[in-house]
Amino acid sequence: MKKIILSVTFFLTALLISAQVNWQQVEPGVWKGIVGTPEAYSLLGVAGISPQSEALKKMPDVNFPAFGNEVVGAVSDGKTSLRIPLVRGEQLYGFGLNFQTVHQRGKILNLHVDHYGGKDNGRTHAPIPFYVSSQGYGVLVNSARYLTVYAGTGVRKDSPNAPVAQDRNTDKKWSSRPYSDAVEILVPAEGVEIYLFAGPTPMDAIRRYNLYCGGGTLPPRWGLGFTQRTQRLYTDEQVKEEVALFEEKGFPLDYIGLEPGWQSKAYPCTFEWDKGRYPDPAGFVKEMAEHGVRINLWTNPYISPASGIYKEMVPLSGSHTVWNGIIPDFSLERTQKIWTGKLKKEHVSIGVSGYKIDEVDGYDHYLWPDVATFPSGLSAEQMRQTYGLWVQKITADMYREQNVRTFGLVRASNAGGNSMPYVIYNDYYSHEDFITALINSGFSGVLWTPEVRGSKTGEEWLRRFQSVVFSPMAMINAWSSGTKPWSFPEVSESVKEYALLRMQMMPYWYTEFAKYRFEGTPPFRGMNLEPGFNVKVTEEVLSQNLEDNPYLEAVNKEVKDQYMAGEYLLVAPLFVGQESRNVILPQGNWYDFYTGEYVGNGEVITVTPGLEKIPVYVKDGGIIPMMAPLLHAPKAGDIVDLEVRHYGTKPNSYLLYDDDGETFDYEKGAYSWRTLTVKADKKNRLIGEISKAEKNKPNTIGKVKWKFMTK
Repeated sequence: MKKIILSVTFFLTALLISAQVNWQQVEPGVWKGIVGTPEAYSLLGVAGISPQSEALKKMPDVNFPAFGNEVVGAVSDGKTSLRIPLVRGEQLYGFGLNFQTVHQRGKILNLHVDHYGGKDNGRTHAPIPFYVSSQGYGVLVNSARYLTVYAGTGVRKDSPNAPVAQDRNTDKKWSSRPYSDAVEILVPAEGVEIYLFAGPTPMDAIRRYNLYCGGGTLPPRWGLGFTQRTQRLYTDEQVKEEVALFEEKGFPLDYIGLEPGWQSKAYPCTFEWDKGRYPDPAGFVKEMAEHGVRINLWTNPYISPASGIYKEMVPLSGSHTVWNGIIPDFSLERTQKIWTGKLKKEHVSIGVSGYKIDEVDGYDHYLWPDVATFPSGLSAEQMRQTYGLWVQKITADMYREQNVRTFGLVRASNAGGNSMPYVIYNDYYSHEDFITALINSGFSGVLWTPEVRGSKTGEEWLRRFQSVVFSPMAMINAWSSGTKPWSFPEVSESVKEYALLRMQMMPYWYTEFAKYRFEGTPPFRGMNLEPGFNVKVTEEVLSQNLEDNPYLEAVNKEVKDQYMAGEYLLVAPLFVGQESRNVILPQGNWYDFYTGEYVGNGEVITVTPGLEKIPVYVKDGGIIPMMAPLLHAPKAGDIVDLEVRHYGTKPNSYLLYDDDGETFDYEKGAYSWRTLTVKADKKNRLIGEISKAEKNKPNTIGKVKWKFMTK
């Protein structure tokens, strides 16, 4: 009898392993599948997503991807396994904010919110369980657990595409990594939701993912200006002096970030002003606003015993502490109410514009351990995976209640945080890896800043600064170094030139972020998402020495040092010690951003731009709306004259976005799209025109001047 039971059990287990996922369409081009019994607590649930259904309806009609019927899942031993098929030549992108690799096929990742420790192993600031395939689809696993991902590494004996065993002794083509035909994911829970986003292109799949998660964030205009974070113990007078120097030297500045010293106590935090360094916070914030500069405050959520809300929060906090500060259980409404009440009273009520929320990511030796407990009953693991989402959502909702947009910094995020008005940063400082992270952010629905902190030379300072100008947040983070834009006199004029260029390009940046919000198109993204970018993936063995590389592992050569910035711009940074570099141009004519000169078509070019320039190229027909190089972003209602640049010879059109730049009134229809059109006249000369302003719609556009860059 026992033998029969065992046989039946084995048979049922085999059936579970081969069980197909039952899919249900939830939005156009989006399907949800369920395996087992998913946990009630999930990433998308914490984020409180609101799918942009109307925008999703405007996307191309697609059928359910055929391979979806081959996706299988099983529940065994309290865990859920997923298997998603792959085909030969298919590449994978995403799985969160990676810093060194763009191609993820062949990787084993443990998706775990953490600081970045120097390796792309899944432990990162935003270990988002979403990936997109070169075949034109995306997959999201909606679980707030530590996930293990085998991104095309496991080889099943019953696979229809199983590789043939090879003899290493005699076969030179032997590989330590035989061909694998599936992504396999282990979820430590007895069920999970899985989402499938159709294309038809990889970009379409990403857009659907972003729109399903609420659309990308639309920052206030001032958020796309320039920001300086001051040293950690600055006083109000030192901040005022720094702001005055920016104005005196002609460097743009939209908001100042105050580091820990603004608080009476930090690590853990009181959320209260230090009366010695800031005796009159309200007066200080008001005075800075009169100079056109907003205030952003550093904090972390761990509450000091000296804070006025400490006693009330003790029963609403976890079992462990961080730097002897209690850990609020933000999943509880009472906790959220007390914390936001404190922030509103101390900061928002006097005009503070936003936050830099630190230390919600990792370093296991100071964050709570996985044995910690929380009053809500959530596990320490679930709290770790979602803490960055919680602090973003709570603070973003607080500003939304005021009908005021914010833009800040955070150390951790996860799936569903796409619409949160935050940019991720960290303590790592590799310029090259910062660019790779910027590329990877576009695959995962987050924003990343390659911030500038300090440099050893003027060359490094300028190269880093050039990159940050072409990123989501133009920031110097001088919390430790105390550096200023003019700290290296030999390059200060070039630094100023790029700071002002950032301001000139604000109409372009603002429109591209509007596309992120309304269409789901990431404003900064990898080259493989650009039409016409066809690079043959090759592999190379880094070391032939068997002592160094005993399994002769080959790695994919990736394009991870150039990227697209908005619809038209290709940015190719240079790093310290480089005087020249190769740039891979997609198919179509491309032109130099600065001169308008033709540079190539679907080829690899070698450029030597000099220290004063970061290589930037514009696709044929590119239309770049620009404004005067103001020292502060335009305020609501300001009328701004435009200079619209056109590149190449191709007639084209571009939709220019406009709203008040500060509130959420655009969600009620208070926005407009003006069409910029370039066409040939009767003499075959290119001319430009702008569509008329819509009645009862925002219109901050003054005179429009056209500049045809290509002669």
